Amino acid sequence: MLDLASRRLIAKGALASRLRLRHLRRVSRRIPVILAVGFVFGFTDLQAADGPTTRSRSNALPDLGGRVVVVAVEDDYPPFNYIVPATGKPGGWDYEAIRELGRRLNFRPEFREIAWDSMIQCVVTGQFDMAANGITVTPERARVVDYSSSYAQVRQRLLVRSGEHRFATLGEFAKTEGARLGAQKGNTNYTKAEELVGRTRIVAYDDFGDLVQALINGDLDAVIIDDVGGQGYVGANAGRLRLLEGALAAQDLAMVFAQGSTLRPAIDAALAAMRADGALARLNRAWFSPSFHPDGSPKP
Repeated sequence: MLDLASRRLIAKGALASRLRLRHLRRVSRRIPVILAVGFVFGFTDLQAADGPTTRSRSNALPDLGGRVVVVAVEDDYPPFNYIVPATGKPGGWDYEAIRELGRRLNFRPEFREIAWDSMIQCVVTGQFDMAANGITVTPERARVVDYSSSYAQVRQRLLVRSGEHRFATLGEFAKTEGARLGAQKGNTNYTKAEELVGRTRIVAYDDFGDLVQALINGDLDAVIIDDVGGQGYVGANAGRLRLLEGALAAQDLAMVFAQGSTLRPAIDAALAAMRADGALARLNRAWFSPSFHPDGSPKP
């Protein structure tokens, strides 16, 4: 026969077992309710969380999968692209803007320098994926290439030496007989120069850098250039150059692609996003300012 202490221990164990069994029965009765509530509220929350994600994907920019995009630049056309004197490395609006496009579209830009007079043809033949060089939109070019949407507008102006006093405006220059006007070959500036003074007064150069140096040296009396590029050269040659008053009609700037390029729609989508969130305006203010200086570091 068990003693009193043993009987008490067994009774205590039996009571604990009954309590555990009662607890399990309560929990088992609650499980269907918990699951039902979970299905109602938990799945609703999952759908709410997934909904915006699905919508954001449908509105997301294309993902180019980290591919390399080869970009043609001249590296001699501030503020679009040029060699930064302080570092000896290339920089400018094109570099900043296309890197931003690359971040948004998941591609890696590879910039390659090429002379302007063969740039567009090399894009046409597939040697580059695109060109970004402050290129103006013209009907003639549109017959052989595709353009992105415009990212800025420019007006053609005359760049002169700071000490020039024979003429103060574009109109006065046109009337000054013998005044030599420099223009880059194959550029819309050359066409505008012909319209302004006629072919006999034009001196053509391959590179804008050579044009500007000829102007500083006195070999030219003016250089026709878009206002943004002109501001770049004024900043790069502080105290030696200025822009005359007066400008010709506005022109759109855009990036260039081979016709039928699948890259162009993606770039357009990213440019639209940059317009919408203000990133494009910030870049343009930073790089296209009259206070631009090539050794500076614009902060969009």
